[in-house]
Amino acid sequence: MKKYFKISLIVALVLVLSTRCSDDLPIDEDGLLITRRSECYVSSFELLGTDFQTVRTKAAAIDTTAQTINVEVAFGTDLKNLYPQFTLVTDAKLDPKITGKVDFSDLANPKQYTVISGNRKVRKTYTVYITVQP
Repeated sequence: MKKYFKISLIVALVLVLSTRCSDDLPIDEDGLLITRRSECYVSSFELLGTDFQTVRTKAAAIDTTAQTINVEVAFGTDLKNLYPQFTLVTDAKLDPKITGKVDFSDLANPKQYTVISGNRKVRKTYTVYITVQP
């Protein structure tokens, strides 16, 4: 009886170990799970200074239809050393990736970021407009 139990346990263990889910899941080039979600938008935006405190004077105005983000920053803000933070819909990702400080000093040429849906089929490019408080 013990022999059959051990054999059954070994067979069950081999079956569990031979079935690997990770190979069946679609993963993108960044190692992120590709899902079925097609939603693609920015839900909130923050802009931090070098001290990692907000430089915004009021909440960012996000227009998901026009795909724009309008942010007013305090007078005297160092626009060459800002840290943008995006909150995206579930499973979406941002391109280009933000890896450090971003230079927003060229106000005539606003920065653009593309939000990519969880299924990686929908892409929406958002333009970030910065204005300096008078």
